[in-house]
Amino acid sequence: MQSPLRYGITMPFPAPLPDHPGIARELADAGYTDVWSIEVDGLDGFTPLTLAAAGAPEVNLGTAIVSPYTRGPALLAMTAASLAELAPGRFHLGLGAASRPIVQDWNGTAYDRPYQRVRDTVRFLRAALAGERVAERYDTFEVNGFRLTRPPRTPPPIYLAALREGMLRLAGREADGAILNWLSADDVKRVVPYVHEGGSGKEIVCRVFVCPTEDADAARATFRRMITAYLNVPGYANYQRWLGRGDRLQPMWDAWESGDRRAALAAVPDSVVDELLVHGSPEQCREAIRRYVDNGVTVPVVWLIDAGTGSDPVADALALAP
Repeated sequence: MQSPLRYGITMPFPAPLPDHPGIARELADAGYTDVWSIEVDGLDGFTPLTLAAAGAPEVNLGTAIVSPYTRGPALLAMTAASLAELAPGRFHLGLGAASRPIVQDWNGTAYDRPYQRVRDTVRFLRAALAGERVAERYDTFEVNGFRLTRPPRTPPPIYLAALREGMLRLAGREADGAILNWLSADDVKRVVPYVHEGGSGKEIVCRVFVCPTEDADAARATFRRMITAYLNVPGYANYQRWLGRGDRLQPMWDAWESGDRRAALAAVPDSVVDELLVHGSPEQCREAIRRYVDNGVTVPVVWLIDAGTGSDPVADALALAP
């Protein structure tokens, strides 16, 4: 099996933010080439990358993902330009529609036409980050006369978080690649051809959930809670049906719909957990991550899952280094 040319880690870590430059330095010295952020309900998607760049200025940086609903088009362009200036040629802007709870329930913005909103944002950003004056009425918003006063010398590539055919094809057609999530190594073989319909050379970034422990019961118990939190969101539920897990997850969905959270947890089968979560010894985890690469992922990004066994996340990350 081939080793990935790029190998990423998810930040932030549980440690205080002032510690993150030093953590990034340790991880880069161990062989990690990429740091990718998350933005859900904790820290924003850009600050941890800035700190990582301070500690390890050679690493690639990426957002996986930020939503075009939660920042206006101009602010998103300015923020991306700032990171592109800080890390010229090494910053990657990952966009995604996110979900109705994040966009509408938490941020008070209507979650309307996500495919079109992402597409329109990519088109706007291509022009804005190239330094063009943008005066355009898109299908989902209008920009009247915006121009970046400090456009980056190297505009960042844009990747799209994609689940099913439409967004995967959009990522291949109008972006520089796709960001995948919540799928097995075998699922990659089904998903990536849709991206490559848009042309060769597209990057496939994949966040891989990894729990480096040989306590399988603890790993599965933790990840069941993540499954019930995420895969009851309609977009993710439909994605798992499309991938072929509908029959096995239907009892969990039924229990969740009835309000029985405990039954929903118990209804998640081990087989689904073991497909979506990499767990075992560090050696077993690295081998499993390589399978994602063999099946078409160009940038695997580890998301460490804490099984509650008292392990140190930085030590776990170092043990998983390529």
